[in-house]
Amino acid sequence: MASLKRRTLINAAIGIAATGYMSRFGSLAAGQEPDASFPGTSRRVRMADPDWPSRTEWAALNEKVGGRLLEVASPLDACRNAPRDAACRSLVKQLKNPYFLGDEPALTQTSGWIDAWTSTPSVYAVAAEQSNDAAEAVKFARAHRLRLVIKGGGHSYQGTSNAADSLLIWTRRMRGIRMYDAFVPLDCVGDVPPQPAVTVAAGEIWMHVYDAVTTRGGRYVQGGGCATVGVAGLVQSGGFGSFSKKFGTAAGSLLEAQVVTADGIERVVNARTDPDLFWALKGGGGGSFGVVTSVTLKTHPLPETVGVVSTAIRAASPAAFRRLIDSFLAFYADNLLNEHWGETVSMRPDATLRISMLFQGLDRAEATRIWKPFLDSVGGSANDFTMIEPIRILAIPARHLWDPAFIMKNAPGVMIADSRSGAEQDNVFWASNEGEAGQFLYGYESMWLPASLLDRSARASLSDALFESSRQWSVSLHFNKGLAGAPEEARLAARETAMNPDVLNAFALAIIAGEGPPAFSGMPGATVDATAARNAATSIRAAAQSLRIVAPQAGAYVSESSFFQQDWPRAYWGEHYPMLREVKRKYDPDGLFFVHQGVGSDEWGRDGFTRLPLGNT
Repeated sequence: MASLKRRTLINAAIGIAATGYMSRFGSLAAGQEPDASFPGTSRRVRMADPDWPSRTEWAALNEKVGGRLLEVASPLDACRNAPRDAACRSLVKQLKNPYFLGDEPALTQTSGWIDAWTSTPSVYAVAAEQSNDAAEAVKFARAHRLRLVIKGGGHSYQGTSNAADSLLIWTRRMRGIRMYDAFVPLDCVGDVPPQPAVTVAAGEIWMHVYDAVTTRGGRYVQGGGCATVGVAGLVQSGGFGSFSKKFGTAAGSLLEAQVVTADGIERVVNARTDPDLFWALKGGGGGSFGVVTSVTLKTHPLPETVGVVSTAIRAASPAAFRRLIDSFLAFYADNLLNEHWGETVSMRPDATLRISMLFQGLDRAEATRIWKPFLDSVGGSANDFTMIEPIRILAIPARHLWDPAFIMKNAPGVMIADSRSGAEQDNVFWASNEGEAGQFLYGYESMWLPASLLDRSARASLSDALFESSRQWSVSLHFNKGLAGAPEEARLAARETAMNPDVLNAFALAIIAGEGPPAFSGMPGATVDATAARNAATSIRAAAQSLRIVAPQAGAYVSESSFFQQDWPRAYWGEHYPMLREVKRKYDPDGLFFVHQGVGSDEWGRDGFTRLPLGNT
């Protein structure tokens, strides 16, 4: 009875052994084929097809989900007939508000990608509030051969949370955060020691989770840096935050997940129950294996302080900029390649090195001492370098980092509040992320750079490559998105995930990307300059190619990568892809869950509606 009760809670108890559990599902032999007796779907139904479900059938689904079936329409439809009305102008302003975008089932946090996809509403959405809602939607989509889409936060750059002629499982309304002092996974009593943890429903975003766990709970949970990203999607893709150099990935912290699989079964999975599916959910990509309705993540002791180091340095000449890049890399390798430092340094075409790094576990005096030699060397070369933004080194108690009241009072402008009438007080987001709300992408490339490139024998080549790349487009090094320099505990946990093992030996994830303002369908004046966008895309690809000279086989991060990623199974998952493919065949033999360049997606056409002939996959 106790186990049954736990399964019904949205915060189902969850857990995992730290290492070695993969041997428990070794029976999934490489090369295993799906059941030959399974008929398989060759074509999904579109709205214009005669076998699209009838109104009566949709009404039956609505009854099964407690009236939570929505007919989806874009709020921008109101602008089509009255584009100059005050109501339309107000609506357009909200397209830069990620909370508004998240609360609209018809919209996504990115409005599209040149020559790739545009944000398109589903026909219907189940606004799921419990796992059974998702289960009924899954069974309906399977029975009627519908294109199924899952959306929580809606932050997918590659457009995986929207599709025309589809049924959307919208998890935004699945709310709930529960902390545990001593959590033990389901069916793991006696095998796994109790540990502090937090269970989070799929509709939560990281801002609210951090506020609950850190501000009010005094603990740390590894989540995302962008505070409005959905919890479930980030965990399934791997999941990096500002302090991943210390605490590892969100996937590495996963103890258990509640998930609805393609057969409509609601499962609680952990290292003992369905361990193969549990492993696949840890970095195998969101939306490929089922509908995750809640996750339980272990929490960590909170550092006393966190802080920021920021400045911008401009070089007087290309030669000076090349020396500045090399000088910084040497400084990073000797002083910052450790668990204390994360976030970014970018190199820009105007010969600017922009530093925006966060630290944890150090006080302001320690951070200042660490940076002094580098800053002194820059200051001592006034003819070559100009500090165009003054150096800032600040530190605060870690408990206040996601405390809206504290940040709004002591650092005005750093956070932006949800501007809608009646919005929750804790609906805030980082001002630095405002440009991403509604963005229309031109290009996005990523690659993990191995720490071996920081060796003295290789560093000159890395500096050359970064310099050449930055002359074509801005290049950002995200140091918290590579686990070289992280504690062994964090690396071991990441090794037990489905992510590309390249992350373990990478000192940073290099990102080269460009975007324009929102361009949603129906938005007044929302036109994309296709020529400029394609020119930008060409420059982004060229810049990435210049950098790949020193890391030609580098893997890419599935959540932050190109829509047109080449050799994506290897790039995203490396040696893990064959096993992921077998897990997919076991739990979703008909490919109900389809996302662009997701596990098993090569069996389908680009839009996920038509299965490719055997031999073309």
